[in-house]
Amino acid sequence: MTFQPKIVGGGDPEAADQGSIQLRLARFAASIASDDIPAEVRARALHHILDATGIAVASTRYDFAHKTLAGIRALSGAGEVPVIGMPALLPARDAAILNGYLGHGLDYDDTHIAAIVHPTVSAFPAALSAAAIAGASGRDMVTAYIIGVETAARIGMAAKSQFHQVGHHPTGMVGVFGATLAAGRLLGLNEQALVNAQGIALSMASGSLQFLEDGAWTKRLHPGWAAAAGLTAASLAREGFLGASDPYDGRFGLYNSYLGCGPRTEQVDTSLATRDLGRTWELMATAIKPFPTCHFTHGAIDAALALKDEIGDPAGIDSILVKVPEGVHKTICEPQEKKFAPQNDYDAKFSVQFLVAAALVSGRLTLDELEPNALRDPDILALARRVAYADDPDSPFPATYSGEVIVRMRDGREYLHREHINRGAASRPLSNEEIVAKWRDNATMTFNGGRVAELEAVVLGLEEAPSALAAFRRFATV
Repeated sequence: MTFQPKIVGGGDPEAADQGSIQLRLARFAASIASDDIPAEVRARALHHILDATGIAVASTRYDFAHKTLAGIRALSGAGEVPVIGMPALLPARDAAILNGYLGHGLDYDDTHIAAIVHPTVSAFPAALSAAAIAGASGRDMVTAYIIGVETAARIGMAAKSQFHQVGHHPTGMVGVFGATLAAGRLLGLNEQALVNAQGIALSMASGSLQFLEDGAWTKRLHPGWAAAAGLTAASLAREGFLGASDPYDGRFGLYNSYLGCGPRTEQVDTSLATRDLGRTWELMATAIKPFPTCHFTHGAIDAALALKDEIGDPAGIDSILVKVPEGVHKTICEPQEKKFAPQNDYDAKFSVQFLVAAALVSGRLTLDELEPNALRDPDILALARRVAYADDPDSPFPATYSGEVIVRMRDGREYLHREHINRGAASRPLSNEEIVAKWRDNATMTFNGGRVAELEAVVLGLEEAPSALAAFRRFATV
């Protein structure tokens, strides 16, 4: 029996009038003019790109960055596209891999909350590499980047948070479609070629959550791989390569193939993929992270930090109950034994037990709380073992990521704090000024103050840059 995803609420009549998801997204990517995008959206886009570059620069301090560069370089020839913050110029596809990898390297990058997708770290590297190929301006690159974010966010939203439940990482899976349309826009594809490119991208969509079992580096690779795959799909389509029809809601399209023909697929709302396209900007609902951890943990971390002063010495804590939505349990709560004692920083980023304990012991949650000395801290590890978790039946998930922390002291006192809406969500966004401050904190880990100011001006001045490639070449420390 074949099965088509259910369109909740009778679907979108406008979508029915104007064709398939594939066609409507292609039409949007081909026809939207830079001036059609509101100024506030474009300004916010610059700050999201700034955030991603700061994280990429900070990632270069770690061993994973240098080993990955060495592995890619071993297969690569000479190129002209910079690797952000590293002494490397690579061919366009290889640079896209590295730039996506570094931007996602610390799990500190933006998240579209409803889609549960990190859109910038695939859309931006694809747009940068395509801009280098096309000789595009900074303004044209920003437009393409926005197209990529809008596409990835919407394709992810339609899945209604189901991809995570079956072990798929949507950042890689849906990021490839955003990267395809971002690259295709800059490579000059017309509407039909962009339709075709999405059909090619379907066979390149990938991303497994198996990294959760052992802290593997593979999650970092997903958005970079999506960026390179999107660039490839757009280039093939430009030359007439034939892609599949109905890549999203076809019999073996994205939703049916990855969710299976059953209850999870029935929850898919394909109307969300194109509803109010070009009128409602999902970039503005994309959250900048205040903590370098899985976004699912942020409400609980903030709740723990809010209780720190009231509790005082965490040695007096008897037990902690953390309430988070059931849909995130597999990712940040289970299996408990591994979550109690993370073996590396990436394990720790996905352990609500460890992170709540670290926040209560340290009174903060920064990159320092993910360093080896913190992972071995006996006080944090002992407290983590006293953290239990439960469902939050009142959570607005996946619209936002709630967290409630209940602390019972040995003397019988009890403290509770709830974060119903996580900081960074659309209704509690970080300001542009806060994003700049985060950029500076991250960039100064690698660059001196003068260089930080110079590169900040490069990104925030992209709209006036005649060459996107020339602007970003200043990021490569060659």
